[in-house]
Amino acid sequence: MSAVQSRPFAKGGRNGVRVLKLKNFVPVAVPENTRQQSLDTLIAAVQAIHNSTPIDPSHTLEILYKEVEVTCVQGGAERLYGRLKTLCRDHLKGVAAELKQHTCKPQLEFIRDVDASWNTHCNQMGLIRSIFLYMDRSYALPTPNVAPLWDMGLVLLREEVIGRREILSPLQTALLGAVQSDRVGERMDRSMLKRLLKMLDDLSLYAEHFEAGFLSQSSLFFEAEAKTKIDELDVAEYLQYVEVRLQEEAERAEQCLQIGSRKPLIAEIEKYLIGNHVTEILRKGLCPMLEEDRLDDLVRLFNLFKRVAALDSLMQGLVTYATERGKTIVLDESRDKFMIDDLLVLKKKLDTVVSGPFRAAPEFVDSIRTTFQDIVNCRHNRPAEMMAKFFDSKLRTGYKECSEDELEDMFDRVMVLFRFLNGKDVFVAFYKQLLARRLLLQKTASDDAERSILSKLKQECGAVFTAKLEGMFKDVNLSVDLTATFRLTARRKCASTIDMSVNVLTASNWPTMTPTDVSLPPEIVELQTLFTEYYCSKHANRKLIWEPFLGHCLVHGNFEKGSKDLTMSIYQGLVLLAFNSADSYTCTDLQRLLRIEPADLGRVLQSLACGKVRVLTKTPKGRQVAATDVFEVNNNFENKHKRVKINQIQMKETAAENSATQEKVFADRAFAVDAAIVRVMKARKTLPHNQLITALFEQLKFPVKPADLKKRIENLIEREYMARDPKDNSMYNYVA
Repeated sequence: MSAVQSRPFAKGGRNGVRVLKLKNFVPVAVPENTRQQSLDTLIAAVQAIHNSTPIDPSHTLEILYKEVEVTCVQGGAERLYGRLKTLCRDHLKGVAAELKQHTCKPQLEFIRDVDASWNTHCNQMGLIRSIFLYMDRSYALPTPNVAPLWDMGLVLLREEVIGRREILSPLQTALLGAVQSDRVGERMDRSMLKRLLKMLDDLSLYAEHFEAGFLSQSSLFFEAEAKTKIDELDVAEYLQYVEVRLQEEAERAEQCLQIGSRKPLIAEIEKYLIGNHVTEILRKGLCPMLEEDRLDDLVRLFNLFKRVAALDSLMQGLVTYATERGKTIVLDESRDKFMIDDLLVLKKKLDTVVSGPFRAAPEFVDSIRTTFQDIVNCRHNRPAEMMAKFFDSKLRTGYKECSEDELEDMFDRVMVLFRFLNGKDVFVAFYKQLLARRLLLQKTASDDAERSILSKLKQECGAVFTAKLEGMFKDVNLSVDLTATFRLTARRKCASTIDMSVNVLTASNWPTMTPTDVSLPPEIVELQTLFTEYYCSKHANRKLIWEPFLGHCLVHGNFEKGSKDLTMSIYQGLVLLAFNSADSYTCTDLQRLLRIEPADLGRVLQSLACGKVRVLTKTPKGRQVAATDVFEVNNNFENKHKRVKINQIQMKETAAENSATQEKVFADRAFAVDAAIVRVMKARKTLPHNQLITALFEQLKFPVKPADLKKRIENLIEREYMARDPKDNSMYNYVA
């Protein structure tokens, strides 16, 4: 310690500069009686503070501070610190005795008494510390193993008051009871609870003597409450209850508990309210939520399951729901007609759920994609066929049922399902058949819609996939120009009044059609001959095969009540023209005259005599056509329109025709199967039959029967790509 001792400035040093000299401070000795008097003054002040009585007015806080400073400067800091500690300990012993008497009070009153004692202690120690601040800074803080005054007060409070078992135990019970009362709806003074729990934390009693018991109590409470609520409430209500509970506990933890307790408390609540009931919640609630599109409940479900890391269980529940609903749709043969519509509804529902409530989580998106791939391919070839027929129905109606944007959106959603198909070649086989009917019968409602589908298929599968479909459109367009130039030639060479249009189709682009040998009128035969000569003169080395089955015509009919222009199929026109030669025919007579297949003739006669537009009469009356039924022209036929369209009765696709289409698909797949067999054998050199079949199933992306694979293997053996092992017929060897 040093002090400044000054003297009047005097000349000295260089150039007469004034010099200020510093000398060591020599403390002035203080008499012993003066020291004792200062100590007594400070003791009296501390006792007054402890007793909550006024300090002697002659001893202001500034004077008391100076007394402490002087005492410390004179070397009395250690003695003063020890004396102050003894005074505080003695006082706190009295506080402990008083609180011990209050333990028999109701818990809430006891808590208030402890809170009051804690507040008093803090205020008293704050005032004492302000008086003894010089000692605290100059002695307690720099001296090892000597606690600063505030910490000393906390240690003494723990040792003499709060830490004593007879006080701490009832305090712990009272605090747990207070928090539990607040939890069940009895509003408590949370600020008081916050102060007391902060006191326990400051005294290093919080973790052992409150937090552990509190978490255990919370676990038991919420475990019991969850069991009751899960039985009383439906799942949606239970999730709302859990959400409210979590919010309440978070607020309570924020307002009462120490920050370290919040995370383990919420974890315990999540465990008992959600984690232990994941399976039951999904079993009872997920399906109704999805069926009824309860998106708010699904958002809540996702958020709560995310908190307990149960999203995998939720994802599995979603996959189970999608699989059950999807396979029910695909495997229900009675609803094949609505298969694609139902799949679109299911896909849209699941997409809405995944992109909305489930936040487009990548694992959910991937699982739905994989699930739909399994759904669409769970039934052999049928989904691909129904998808082609779905496109057909929409392309026939076009924009009559929906706007252009809605139709495009629908096509895009169907293309998503198409992307999942393994048997895309099955789809294109059926699509080609249906497209041929639309083009040749002029049933296409919109050329733009047709082109849009082709563009989407080309983008999805490549130009090779759609080459033949585009060739079909090209044939129809070229036929329009070809027919126009032929008419000029026909007028010069033929006096026929029949206006004939011809579609020239490239056989490789179009579905295979069964040749028919019907009896056509001479006028039409003459025009056919002229067209054949004309076409062959333009295109050498080409052969025309006439196929009237999908043709249509306009027939002018004269009835007693007026003439009409009748739009109908070629077969219908041939039947009507036959009545120019006779008044009535039996079904057998017409079949013999026209050489139309009996099944086709029956449907034609039904459309003319039993449909909405009846230009023929049938005897006897009825919907079914028998060989002996007699048909006559309906002279009383009338219709308000000049031009009348007579629709055909569409023949339902037979199992044989469906099977034939699929067999043709397999024939097209033969090259892919052959390549896969050779690829496997080239890599393995020698392979048993069963292992080869297994390897082929893994490589081929489309469904195939083992018997069909065996046929291709035999074919490759005949072509010497592979050979049977001479010692074991079930083994194959690759032939290089």
